[in-house]
Amino acid sequence: MTCPSLLRRTDLDGVREGRLDVTVEPTWVRERSDAVRERLHQDDAGAQFARFVVVGGVSSALYALVFIALQPVGAQPANLAGAIASTLLANEMHRRLTFHAGGRVSWFTAQWEGGGLAGIGLVATSLALAGLHTLLGDVGTVVQLCLIAAVTGAIGLIRFVALRSWVFSTSSRD
Repeated sequence: MTCPSLLRRTDLDGVREGRLDVTVEPTWVRERSDAVRERLHQDDAGAQFARFVVVGGVSSALYALVFIALQPVGAQPANLAGAIASTLLANEMHRRLTFHAGGRVSWFTAQWEGGGLAGIGLVATSLALAGLHTLLGDVGTVVQLCLIAAVTGAIGLIRFVALRSWVFSTSSRD
């Protein structure tokens, strides 16, 4: 049995006519997604930080894949390879997307300066992994990834400020 009030809705006209290409999207969803999209395209600190977090998530996923794939080689080599791969990706995404600096900052500058900042993170995660293995011995991959995520998140806040104020700054570069 079908509810008669649903049959009178114009959003379902295509369903009654047998068309399967009907998309039911309330206006408020479209308006809200347009507002979020517009907000994320701005260049203030809040919008940049939101984009920074998204880029961090994408590059962290790449890091995790590389780390897991290279785990049989050992935690430190896997950490190094994951850090290099995710840093290359993150620096380019930050240059183009997070800070809209594609025209102001070259690829090489972004990799050199952003990579230098990421080096601090690599040292911190390497020390954290070494400490974890010293204290607890052999632990699982998930525990190691959780530790790396915590250290990387803390350093990420510092890195955001440094990237925003130094590497991708809108002030003129001498």
